[in-house]
Amino acid sequence: MSMNVNTRPADVMPPWAKAITLPIILVVIWQAWAMTLPETSPAPAPLKVVQSFVELTASGELVWATLQSLGRVLAGFAIALAAGLSLGVLMGSSRMVRENLDPIVESFRPIAPMAILPIAILWFGTGTPAALTIVAYAAFFPLLINTIHGVSRVDRQLIRAAQTMGISRLRIVIAVVVPAAIPSVLLGSRLAMGVAWTAIIAAELAVGAKSGGGTSGGVGQMMFVFYAYSIDLNGIVVCMIVVGVIALLIDRLFRLVERHLLPWRN
Repeated sequence: MSMNVNTRPADVMPPWAKAITLPIILVVIWQAWAMTLPETSPAPAPLKVVQSFVELTASGELVWATLQSLGRVLAGFAIALAAGLSLGVLMGSSRMVRENLDPIVESFRPIAPMAILPIAILWFGTGTPAALTIVAYAAFFPLLINTIHGVSRVDRQLIRAAQTMGISRLRIVIAVVVPAAIPSVLLGSRLAMGVAWTAIIAAELAVGAKSGGGTSGGVGQMMFVFYAYSIDLNGIVVCMIVVGVIALLIDRLFRLVERHLLPWRN
């Protein structure tokens, strides 16, 4: 049996090992630096972060806050999906509708979700409705733009073939246009969920600041409380890690769905 002497260790490492190597090195360096600081230093350290994570998880605070944020994201995403998909199919199918609505869409699209937070708070207060408004607004445009793109690129021969068979326009949209646009819709959904998750954390932070800690809950508000009331940097880092891990899981989940529904794209 021969062995390739030119094979590097990195070439035989499994993908998961490659993925965690750099984070482990950074954590070791971080802990080594933290050990040089005074015991009373408020600076976060890996071991303290782990301890804080265990305490917050055991008390149920972190789990409940995470579920609150996820619930708002899913609710806001559902609103954006219904609106973005409906309007996207309409604009993608009709050139006249697209030409009339495109200036309005392009005028609002550059406006950051957090820019409308003051209006949302004035209208809905500092509770969940304001946060849902931000999430739905943030997720709406990726869904809309990708749906328009997918629908407008549907093979017109398929539509004409369906028309010659006497199929109604609504049935054509449901049975021909939407299925053909699924790749673009899935891409828009993945982007929208990522943006929505970022938006809810920022919205909860801002709402928490506006309400002085308030009762709206969520990971973002937990971060604000740690910052404003206890200066618990370890707790803030725990929340940051949770936000990052969930964002990664959301992305991987949508990629898995894409691979399952669209195997020819792999």
